[in-house]
Amino acid sequence: MDSAQFFIWGIDQSAYGPVELPTLVSWIKEERVLAETWIFLARDVAWRRAAEMPELQMFFRRKAGSATASPAGFHAGSLRRVKILAGLSDAQLERLAQVMDLQRVAQWSVIVKQGEHGDAMYLILEGELRVRLIASGKETILSTLGPGEFFGDMALFDQGPRSADVVANVDSVVLKITAHAFEDLTKAAPDLAAPFLMATVKTLAARIRADNKRLRDSVNFASAAGAR
Repeated sequence: MDSAQFFIWGIDQSAYGPVELPTLVSWIKEERVLAETWIFLARDVAWRRAAEMPELQMFFRRKAGSATASPAGFHAGSLRRVKILAGLSDAQLERLAQVMDLQRVAQWSVIVKQGEHGDAMYLILEGELRVRLIASGKETILSTLGPGEFFGDMALFDQGPRSADVVANVDSVVLKITAHAFEDLTKAAPDLAAPFLMATVKTLAARIRADNKRLRDSVNFASAAGAR
């Protein structure tokens, strides 16, 4: 292995690489790698935060002195933390940021409540949230969501009742896009709304396939157990 190669610890808790320094620098400029991102350099045989690495410090000093915030109160490049937005250009991310609201959510806060009519989709930048159902006073956790994931997407198309609660396990940061804002986006910027919608639908399709597989596995297991 080349000792000058880098491995990057992603928001999905997976290591990516090896990559060379020029590639890593380009990822910093695109804000796919942030100051707090953990990076492994084979030469040192150790993980360090990006801003602590001598090879990279100059880039973070430059960004600290020149970065400008988007109208929504965050850097548009940070939207790349959300998986469905990773393929959008810097210009597209900047435009998308203008129709989103940044929300800081305190631990234990209920962001989405089962039965209430939804009017917005949420993208997770930081923290951890759980999707739950409450029945007979007992909580059932359906899934746990982290940075890069989203929820509430059906509200962009159907403002029907929410199917479950979403609760912050820890202090979290989310981006909110309302159904009204998305409708305006489809009219004013279809070239931006289309890739956003396509990426969302692809993720939903993957979720449905995974749910169907779990259901088939459960049915097959029950059938096998009954045949014994």
